[in-house]
Order: sequence, then C-alpha cells, then structure tokens
Amino acid sequence: MLGWGCFYLFDLLESIHFFLTKRVNIDEETVPIVFMFLGSCVLRPFCRRLLRQSPSWIAFESKSAAAAMLTSIPAGCAACFILQFLHPVVPWHAVVATVMWSFFILFMWCSLYFSIKQWQQSSKEKERLLSAESEVREARLLALRYQLNPHFLFNSLNAVSTLILDGNAPAATRMLAQIGDLLRTSLDSEVTAEVTLSQELAFTEGYLAIEQTRLGERLRINMAVPLETRDALVPSMLLQPLIENAVRYGVAPLIGGGSIVIKSALHADRLRIVIWNSGRRDKSGQKKNGIGLGNTAQRMKTLYGTDFEFSLRWPEAGGCEVVLELPLRRALNLQEASPCVR
Repeated sequence: MLGWGCFYLFDLLESIHFFLTKRVNIDEETVPIVFMFLGSCVLRPFCRRLLRQSPSWIAFESKSAAAAMLTSIPAGCAACFILQFLHPVVPWHAVVATVMWSFFILFMWCSLYFSIKQWQQSSKEKERLLSAESEVREARLLALRYQLNPHFLFNSLNAVSTLILDGNAPAATRMLAQIGDLLRTSLDSEVTAEVTLSQELAFTEGYLAIEQTRLGERLRINMAVPLETRDALVPSMLLQPLIENAVRYGVAPLIGGGSIVIKSALHADRLRIVIWNSGRRDKSGQKKNGIGLGNTAQRMKTLYGTDFEFSLRWPEAGGCEVVLELPLRRALNLQEASPCVR
C-alpha cells in the first residue's frame, strides 16, 4: 500500500506540468493507478504460490509476465471504461496504451515482490545459519572447557596422594581445602567462552597457591601484568593448564625448583601474553600425550580462527616459554577479583 501511494505521488509530480496547462486531468492519472493497485492485489496470491514452489528467476519472470498480461487487460479496459464516462472521447489507442502501461507496471511489481521476498528469505536463512554456527561453536568451547576440570582434579588429587605418602599430612589437608575452594569458585562462576585477564589471573593464582603448598620455596612466581591489559578478554581457563604443565615439567623435576614468569603487554590491537619457566628442554617430554597444549590450541582456533599466535619456544638465555598473541577485545567493565608444555 505504501509503495503504491509513493508511486501515485511520484506520477502526480511528474505530470504537474500537464495539469497546469489543462492538457491532462488528474483523474486520467488516478483511475489507471487505482486499477493497477487492484491488479496487484489479484497477483499477490499468485506470486506467493510461485515462491512456495521455489522457481528459478527465469521461471518466475516468465510466469509473472504472463500473469501480469492477463491481469493488465481487464484492469486497463476497466480504467478506460470509467474514463469514458468522465471524458466521452477516449481514442482506441489510449486503451492500448493504458493496457501496455498497466502490464509494464504490474510486471515490474511482480519482479520487485519476488526480489524482496527472496532477499527476506536469504536474510532469514543467513540468520538461522549464523545462529546454528554460534550454538555449535559455543557447545564446542564449553565441551573443551569442561574437559579441563577432571584433568585438573586428577592431577591435584595425585599431588595430595604424594604428600600423604611423604608423611606431610598438614600440607595435604591444606591442599585439599585449597582444591575445594578453587573448584567451588569454578562451579559457582558463570561458564563463558571468554573472561577478563584479571579474572583468569585470579583463578590461576588460586591454582598456584595449591602448587606452592606442595612445592614450597621450590616454586617461585613472578607476575608482570600491567593494569591496561587486565580488562582484555581471553579464553576461559587459558592460563591454568599452561601453568600446570610449567610446574609439572619445568619446575617440579628440578631438585632446586624453579621460577615461573607471567607477563602481558599490548601491541597495537593485540594482546601478548608470555609464560616463561626455568625448566630445561626435554625432547622425550615433547612426545608425551597431554591435554593442556592441544586443548588450548583448539579453543583459540574455535574463538579466533587463524587470527592468533600460540607457540612454544626455548630462548637462548635458557628456560622455556609459551607465547600467546590474541586480538585485543575489552570487557565493558573491569572485574578484579608455559612453561615447558608437552
């Protein structure tokens, strides 16, 4: 209705010169358009039926052209019949011109109708596919995220068992309490694909407290995380499995223990995180099956596609480091609260 109203106003504005010179009366423009509108009402159910059949563009255009011609003949003749009463002299060629003009407008209306409906269907299909892809992506991220909890719990309980066998019951008791607190925090918090770096560090510090109960002064931690990086979004449980590997393979095997350094920095629109430990390169250890590195790589690929860096290095100065580089995405609000991997 709105489209026909706009078309009618445009037609009146186009013919205003003829109205002023009395060469054309307004009803000569109005009556044909009224019958064209009625013709479009007749064609609408036909076009809908055609769309349900999902025809090709050529098939739709050919069928709609035939339907527009069949509709324009009675519409044009009816318009001229009405005008005959208003203006007794209506030449025969005016009837032909009105019919052809009606055919052209109704055919264009059918084409426009088809284009709009196809665009709407395409948009809905895209939205449906995007929604489905988002749900699959979220499910995969959560599955990978949940995979880490039993892995962490198994290793932690293994450490408690070791303390008990060593006769260090107070440390084992304290470690069990810390494990309970950490798991409670993990279960009580909302499970999301991404969290702020600040939240991730808080969880990692809870894990490191458990490891320091086990290793004591043999485990030394140094963090250099500037405030401007703390509201950047990172994958949930990004650091803990990498720190766990750093402790297990880079610090625990050494008699004198070792150090772990966690650093972050901004480079243009990128967040760079480096986790270094003082462990030695162990080529045999690289072949062991582990969940930390593979799980983290899969989650980053799911979240960022190929727009990330995740590498394991052994600097010439010694030690082992994991380098993470992610697209910089910030949370709306700041919520404060590896190591030698396999």
